[in-house]
Amino acid sequence: MSRMKVIFNPHADRGRAWDTASYLQSLIERHGGADWAATEYPRHATEIAREAARDGYDIVAALGGDGTVHEIVNGLMAAPDRGRPLLGVVPIGSGNDFCNNLGLSKDPEQAMHTLFHGSPRAVDIGRVTDGSGRSEYWDNTLGVGFDATVTIYSYQITRLQGFSMYLWAVIQTIIRNHDAPAMTIETDRENFRQDTLMLTVCNGPREGGGFHVAPGAIPDDGLLNYAMISKVSRPMMFRLIPEVMNGTHGRFKQVRLGTCRTMKVTTAKPVTIHTDGEIFAGFSSDVTQLTIDILPQSLRVVA
Repeated sequence: MSRMKVIFNPHADRGRAWDTASYLQSLIERHGGADWAATEYPRHATEIAREAARDGYDIVAALGGDGTVHEIVNGLMAAPDRGRPLLGVVPIGSGNDFCNNLGLSKDPEQAMHTLFHGSPRAVDIGRVTDGSGRSEYWDNTLGVGFDATVTIYSYQITRLQGFSMYLWAVIQTIIRNHDAPAMTIETDRENFRQDTLMLTVCNGPREGGGFHVAPGAIPDDGLLNYAMISKVSRPMMFRLIPEVMNGTHGRFKQVRLGTCRTMKVTTAKPVTIHTDGEIFAGFSSDVTQLTIDILPQSLRVVA
C-alpha cells in the first residue's frame, strides 16, 4: 500500500477550509488512512513536502487551494527525480485552477477517492529566476504586471470568494494601477520590445478561478504559452476583461499570444510578479530581470 502524507492548509479559501477538513479526514481513514500535517505559516507546506520526500512517502497530497499546491510543488521539486513522490490534490481553495486545468474533479470527496484509486500523470513544471538568482517553481501561471497586482489586491478582499473575489480585484487594478513599462522579451523563438500592461506565462489555460488567459495551453506538452496586453486605455482594458474570461482576447491587436520553451524578460522599471497566485515580487519590488523556462513532465500527479 502506498504511503501518503496529506498536507492541510487551514487558511485555504480565506479560512473556510475547516468546514470540510474533518469530514474529508474521516473519508481518508475509510480508504486506508494517511499521515496528516497542517501548515502553520507561509512556505510551511514546502518544508513538509521536502521532508516527506526524504522520508520516502509515495504520495504527497495538497488539501487546500492553488497556493498550497504551489508550495508543495516547490518542496517536491527539491527532491531527486528518482525519489520524488507523486502529487495529489484535493481542491478546497478559492480558485482551484490547477485541478481545473488537469481535468481533476472539483468535488473534494471525488478528489479524495482519486488519491487512492487514480493513476500517475506526468506534467510540466515552470521555473523562474530573477536577476539576483532567486528561483522558484510554478505549476500553472506566472504573471508580470497587471495580474500580479490583481493577486495582491485579492489578498485584501475578505467578503468575497472564488471568481467574484478575483473579478473585484481586477476592477480595482484597472482603476488604481495602469502602468505599462517597456519590456524586452527574448524567447527561443523570437525577440521583441513592447510597452506592456500585462504579461502572463502559462502552463495551463486558466487562472483566477475563471480567466482563460492562455486557452491553448496544455500542462504536459513541454511548452509555455504566454499572453501579453500592450499599453491600452482603461476603457479598453474593461472591454478586454470579458474576452479574457472567454479566452477570445487573442483576436484583438493589442493582445499578443505565443509559445516558447524559455523566456528572458527585462523591464524598464521594477514590476510586480506572482507565481500561481503567490507573490514573488510585491509593490516594493526591485525585480527588472527574469529568466523563465519549462521542465517537461518533471512531476507526476495522481489523476
